[in-house]
Amino acid sequence: MDIGKRLYEEAVNLINKRYPTGYGGAAAMYTSSGKILTSVAPETINSSTELCIETGAILEAHKLNENITHTICVVRENEHSDFMILTPCGICQERLFYWGSNVKAAVSNADNSITFKTLEEIQPHYWRKVYKK
Repeated sequence: MDIGKRLYEEAVNLINKRYPTGYGGAAAMYTSSGKILTSVAPETINSSTELCIETGAILEAHKLNENITHTICVVRENEHSDFMILTPCGICQERLFYWGSNVKAAVSNADNSITFKTLEEIQPHYWRKVYKK
């Protein structure tokens, strides 16, 4: 099974387990050592303290000193609706750029197929390009 399908299935399985009814969302990330890290968004009382669905897996990668190579974020409105793939928001893209512009992120599209683009493709005018390494 290819990485995209594995990540999609991990995210869907986590949604079904963690959120058997109602809204649900989960992220799954693949690392260069072959690990799959998953996460959900924490439920908060104060909406100003919310974090993205991907944040937990990103933090786990940092904790384990793993390099993220692929990421997918999957949501559904309720247990009767279709699963949808969400492109990482700008904040998560910024977090993922830590591992370089070749990190592949699943992106939203009309047919909801599993399609990956590099961060370079998603953000061709990334601000850090002005700084020489």
